[in-house]
Parts: sequence; structure tokens; C-alpha cells
Amino acid sequence: MKYTPKLEKEIMCPIEYGLDIFGGKWKSRILCVLSSAEVMRYNEIRKELGNITDAVLAAMLKELIADDLINRTQYNEIPPKVEYSLTQKGKSVLPILQSICQWSRTHAAVSLDKKLPPCKTCSQLPS
Repeated sequence: MKYTPKLEKEIMCPIEYGLDIFGGKWKSRILCVLSSAEVMRYNEIRKELGNITDAVLAAMLKELIADDLINRTQYNEIPPKVEYSLTQKGKSVLPILQSICQWSRTHAAVSLDKKLPPCKTCSQLPS
């Protein structure tokens, strides 16, 4: 599949744009994990996410960096040291993710006939 830059895609509305930027299975989870610490290294992020592959994590981090939601800081050390952190734009997404989390907890109980378990990272998001 050929990568198409986001500005060339046909985006029909602001919601679609937002979901393209921070939606999907992994992007919002990566943002939540990064919200729990000032900076994190690659392996720390991977450990928090659990079952993500290296290829998927690397691709998602690359997209989040390109969309200016996270910073990547590389230090000239041996062994190489790279840290990731939220940008101001990335931090501005956190209240949206918190609202989605609250909405999901409320409506999942009705739709799924069960309560969703508490999420460690959701509880750390700013209200």
C-alpha cells in the first residue's frame, strides 16, 4: 500500500481529521502512555502497551512525530539514547481522550451489558 500524505487525502470534516491524527488502535494509547511521564524511552512505551510489535510502534511513533503530537529527542551517546515526550499539540488532545474514556465507561455498560475495567492510563489523564 502506497503511503499518501494526509494533506492529499480527502478529509471531509473536522472530526474525520481528528480521528485521522489521533484515532486508531495505537495512537491514542501511545498518547495516554506518554501522558503518564515527562519523557519515555522506546522500550518503556513498548512495555506499557504490551502486545504491540516493533514495526507497528515505530510506524505509529513516526506518524505522531510527523503530526507534531510527540517529540523525539536523540542524544549523541553510546549506546544511543532516544526519548519521546508530548508536544503542546499532543497535550491538547488529552482532554478529548479523557472525554472519550468517560463516554465509553458510561455507554459500554449499556451496550456490552458489562462495565469496562478501569484503565491505568485513562485515570492518569487530566480531567
